[in-house]
Amino acid sequence: MTRSIRPDAVLVQAVIAGALSFAHLHDLAAAAGQDGWKAWAYPISVDLLLVAAWRRLRILRAQGASARAAWTWFTVALAASLGANIATAGLLDLHDVPDWLRILVAGWPALAFLGGTLLVHTPTGPDTATEAGDSEPLPVVEQLPLPAEPTPTPVPDAVEPPEPVPALPAAPPPADVPPALVDHARKLADSHRAATGTPIDAATLRDRLGLPGPMADQLAAHLT
Repeated sequence: MTRSIRPDAVLVQAVIAGALSFAHLHDLAAAAGQDGWKAWAYPISVDLLLVAAWRRLRILRAQGASARAAWTWFTVALAASLGANIATAGLLDLHDVPDWLRILVAGWPALAFLGGTLLVHTPTGPDTATEAGDSEPLPVVEQLPLPAEPTPTPVPDAVEPPEPVPALPAAPPPADVPPALVDHARKLADSHRAATGTPIDAATLRDRLGLPGPMADQLAAHLT
């Protein structure tokens, strides 16, 4: 059974467009001083970078990863191809190429090498190892047995209640202090609180009023 071959219009159009673009890049490279085999290598370099960037762009977009670098190099290669086609359309004298164009053509190999290297080494997620032929299986982690649950300690049925803790003796009431001294101490306490933000203590009262320690403690008890 023979299979009929029918021409594909899209494929024919792609071949024609690629051939014309290839010729324009060759003519521009030759006009910029790249003669011989070097003029033929330029269109191959531009087209390969364009295809590699588009392929990496599709892979990154399918995996949901950032495709900013792929877009950048795709734009650079597209600008080089489109620029060569426009430059050979009669807008540029190929017999007198400007110096800036010679510099761009001479520097293209280094730029294309950098772009191709970055595209190759751009991480693309789990599918990268499969594409590169690295199909080594992942190590299998052996599941360790879970520790046995501890046996609960039996609680005795009758538990004796703890002995009650004796209550602490109540503090003795403060001794009688003259009301005038209490009023004076309260004024000092208010001034101290306004200045420091903390209540006055017995040591400060003792220093301010020149009282003995026990009386200063009793006076502080009256102020609380």
